[in-house]
Order: sequence, then C-alpha cells, then structure tokens
Amino acid sequence: MSRRKTGGFGETSKTILYAVLIAVAIRTVAFEPFKIPSGSMEPTLLVGDYLFVSKYSYGYSRYSLPLSLPLIPGRIFSSDPERGDVVVFKKPTENKVDYIKRIIGLPGDTVQVTAGRLYLNGELVPRERVSDYRLVGERGGSVVVSTPTMFKETLPNGVEHMILEESDNGPFDDTREFRVPEGHYFMMGDNRDHSADSRADVGYVPTVNLVGRAENLFYSISNDTPFWEVWRWPADIRFERFFQPIR
Repeated sequence: MSRRKTGGFGETSKTILYAVLIAVAIRTVAFEPFKIPSGSMEPTLLVGDYLFVSKYSYGYSRYSLPLSLPLIPGRIFSSDPERGDVVVFKKPTENKVDYIKRIIGLPGDTVQVTAGRLYLNGELVPRERVSDYRLVGERGGSVVVSTPTMFKETLPNGVEHMILEESDNGPFDDTREFRVPEGHYFMMGDNRDHSADSRADVGYVPTVNLVGRAENLFYSISNDTPFWEVWRWPADIRFERFFQPIR
C-alpha cells in the first residue's frame, strides 16, 4: 500500500509539473492574459477588461520570456506591426512595467498634435464626432464623472477606432513635432486627455520592447470586483464584452 501511495503521489506531481510547463510554454510563445488597470484606452478598453495578447504577432524578444530573462538577443522571427494595432509593450524607462497603447507612428513618421488634432507626416488625421461618453474615474480619492466627446478617428491605412477628447486644449493637445526613429514606434492612448504615452514620459518604444498584439477580450468586470464575490457578479460582470475582438 505504501508503494501504491508513493507512486500515486509521484504521478500526480508529474501531471502538475507537465501542466505548469505547458501553461508556461503557451504563455511564452502563443497567448498571454492581461488585465486593464486604467482608463487610458477607453472607450476601446475598460478598467477590469481581461484580454489575450498574441506573443507571436511580432516575433519574440527577452520580454516574451518569463521574468524577461535575457536569453534572446534583439528580436527573432520578427514581423512589423501595423499602424492602429493595440499593443502591449514594456515601458522603455521601466522595463518591468507593462503598458498597452495604440501604434500611431511608424519608423520615419512625423507625429504632432495641434489644438487637439492629430497630424501624421504633416497631414491632418480625420475624425468624426460620434456622441458624448460617460467617463467615471477617480481623482484624489473621489469618484469623478465626466462627459468627454467620442470621435471616430481614421488613420491613413484605413484603420478606424474611437477616441475620447474632453477638450482640445489640454496638456497633451499641443505638442512639438516628433520624428519616430528607425526601429521605434509612437504610441498613444485612445483616451487622449488621460493617457501617459509617447507624447509624455513613455517616449519612442523600441521594437525589442513589444510584447504582443491585443487580440480578444475574454472577461470583463466593473468596480474591481474580486472573483470570489459571486453575489456581485450579476451586476458587475460585463457579459456583453466577452470574446469581443479588439479593434
């Protein structure tokens, strides 16, 4: 009986170990889950959204590996992102911090915001007013509700996405002209007045810092409700966002 018990424990341990190794492999080379902690990408992504990021979309770098182990020099099996992709990347000045933004500027582009309007390579990017948007945030420990305007913005390659603008004279609404270096990208959040991105301290993002492309939502819950508080699920889970593609 002792031998059977020992064998059973050993088999269970092997099964758990194999499961962990498979999960790590999938997370490294295929898909990794992420949670949205801030409103910088509203209305595209909401606080409490959970999404899958495809790790293979742009190839692999050290930041594709657990703990960002320095085992991959540069980037391997690489492919170029497209303008308008929603991307998870490591902040250049803090390589342990994950950010998620939209690629606006490609290598060699010029990017500038003037009076709240986006210019790419000297051309005004068109936008069309859609509606008012109810935005709930927190400032100084208090809940703040605002009603920014939601616009549909159309990038030069035809990608259409929604952005929010509270006004056209905020801190990030008038910038210098940025010229994106080779091997780098210019990132912006869709919530234009409330996004720390390449207009601010994020700066240009090197190709090696790209983690992957945001693909699909798989879960979404408001009010930062813990999983175990099942009695709050009916009111707080946003079922309508489940399995939605990210555009």
